[in-house]
Amino acid sequence: MVLAVAGIVIGIGLVLGLFVFAIPSLTESGTVQVQLGDDRFEAGSAARLSRAIAADGPLLFSDVSSGQRDIYLQHAGPSETEGWLAFDARRPAQPRNCSLQWQRDAGEFRDPCDATVVAADGTGLLTYPVTVTDEGTVIVDLNPDDPSTTEVAPPPS
Repeated sequence: MVLAVAGIVIGIGLVLGLFVFAIPSLTESGTVQVQLGDDRFEAGSAARLSRAIAADGPLLFSDVSSGQRDIYLQHAGPSETEGWLAFDARRPAQPRNCSLQWQRDAGEFRDPCDATVVAADGTGLLTYPVTVTDEGTVIVDLNPDDPSTTEVAPPPS
């Protein structure tokens, strides 16, 4: 009986030690990374998406997992397989309620929080590489090795 109780006490002590010391020290040191979802986002058929963008403007894809990586998918190419662009739906350091809004008549985006204009190609925003597979599927790489940012658009005068 004493041996069983001692085993339970030791087991509880080990579990508590794991949660109190080991896990916090690993997460604080940056050696543990939690990654949910896939690095590659399969947006769909290039033919279907290019028709939808031509009719209604760039497509907004919301990041439902964290809300930090909402993106716009834009098509500005001469064919269904060329000219695909993917970029953040917000200007750097803007909160989620400042997601850019497509201005159909002007052919540009506008920040609803301060009226800054952003070009249709996402100039000034973090961009993501886009490829079209041989089967015609649009793929966005959400975690590229070298994300790029184009020149920041100036605020309206």
